[in-house]
Amino acid sequence: MRAFALFVAGIGCGILLMQSGSAQTTASTKLNHVGIAVKNFDETVNYYTKTMGFRPAFEFHDAQGKPTLAYLQISRDTFLEIQQAQGDRPAGITHIGLESGDVKSFAARIRQSGIKVEEPMPSARTGALLTNATDAEGIRAELLEFGPESAQRKAMNAWK
Repeated sequence: MRAFALFVAGIGCGILLMQSGSAQTTASTKLNHVGIAVKNFDETVNYYTKTMGFRPAFEFHDAQGKPTLAYLQISRDTFLEIQQAQGDRPAGITHIGLESGDVKSFAARIRQSGIKVEEPMPSARTGALLTNATDAEGIRAELLEFGPESAQRKAMNAWK
């Protein structure tokens, strides 16, 4: 748990330094969520909601109605995405989610530096405009833009 908290804090500090330093990033880019895959989905969701006090934002379910992904809200603009670990998705951190006010421009700028980034497309699940970039260590970054009808924007707007 401590390592996870330090990781999230490190990512947040890194993004803030990028925004204020000489690295080229848009001022509207910020850490939105960290995705994790877990061995026991229900136990993990229970831990983060009941013990840590994170608020359920939204879930997705399989054909049998079993939850397959949970988005938990840590603060108005920050989430934890939880999925069940599987053969192709081992337990641990799966990705970071970076919110941008203009994901198409953000993706184009990254593409200019030689990184393969597809054109952002609407997510079938959440409605957010989304694409992915992978760093040299193999860590995936979801690049997202939240329109007014996206599940994430609705959760943020409902925060009180």
